[in-house]
Amino acid sequence: MLTLSVASSTSAFRVTPRTTFTSSNINHRSSFNGVRIHHILPSHIIRTTITRPSVVMMAKREEELKEIRAKTTEEINDEIVDLKGELFMLRLQRSARNEFKSSEFRRMRKRVARMLTVKREREIDDGIGKRQSRKLDRQWRKSIVPRPPPSLKKLQEEEAAEEAKESASA
Repeated sequence: MLTLSVASSTSAFRVTPRTTFTSSNINHRSSFNGVRIHHILPSHIIRTTITRPSVVMMAKREEELKEIRAKTTEEINDEIVDLKGELFMLRLQRSARNEFKSSEFRRMRKRVARMLTVKREREIDDGIGKRQSRKLDRQWRKSIVPRPPPSLKKLQEEEAAEEAKESASA
């Protein structure tokens, strides 16, 4: 059922059995001067459309967390550095107006957050407090050796292979 409310002083009237137009004289303080359209769906339709995708997303998230928890802390640190490098490359692509998948930003940020969460869970299990954890994080960030992200390495390898192919054919 579609409900359409018009903010005016006219009375409510009905156009079709499924569409109703009503006036909104109830709230005189509103500055709304237009048309509001409300879609009213049966509750069983809403439940089926919302629960299925969230269940699938939850299963993927749990699977990803199991995968992350199986790694060592050093592997997690290395992957965090790689993902942050990939995020930097995506930002560069966006600023240069190159083609890229915008969904990758969210996916990578969430993966980094999950890894940092697992890392912090391990610190809590070891009895490391918040202050000590931040101190260790600062030390870890200072010890990171800058390296190109995997996607840049892949591009460089592809370019080198193309150049070798061109030099061999010439």
